[in-house]
Amino acid sequence: MTLSIVVLGLVTAQRLGELVLANHNTRRLMARGGIETGAGHYPIIVILHAAWLAGLWLLAWNQPTNLPLLAIFVALQLARVWVIATLGDRWTTRIITLPGADLVRRGPYRLVSHPNYVVVAAEIAVLPLTFGLVGFAILFSILNAAVLWIRIRIEGRALASVSQDALGS
Repeated sequence: MTLSIVVLGLVTAQRLGELVLANHNTRRLMARGGIETGAGHYPIIVILHAAWLAGLWLLAWNQPTNLPLLAIFVALQLARVWVIATLGDRWTTRIITLPGADLVRRGPYRLVSHPNYVVVAAEIAVLPLTFGLVGFAILFSILNAAVLWIRIRIEGRALASVSQDALGS
């Protein structure tokens, strides 16, 4: 078994585990009165990320692995864990706000408005580059940037609305 297969297997398992956690948190948030915003673009995000991972399996399974770039990818996973741990039961792959809840401003959110998106954007480029897939990294980085442009605008409006509600109460 090649290192690339091990890496892809671990990334796949991680992503599947995160989907389970995200779905669990989504159900809990909705039960607490959470409001989902921007559900219409969510399938595009799912398709993009599934295509990215499937494409990596198709193209990278037998490629040599650049260890310095793999180390950067591992560091990005630590940042991902920091984001998820900071948000706790509020972390999900959807945009869900809790009316009256304060915005999270600790952990990586002290430093960056959307740390999860920074991590994801870096991952989408770095992992393919780890396997020498430059064109793949560029293509999916462009596609991800287009989706994030839409998502961040929608999320910003949703969070601003929650902030205004919290100020008004």
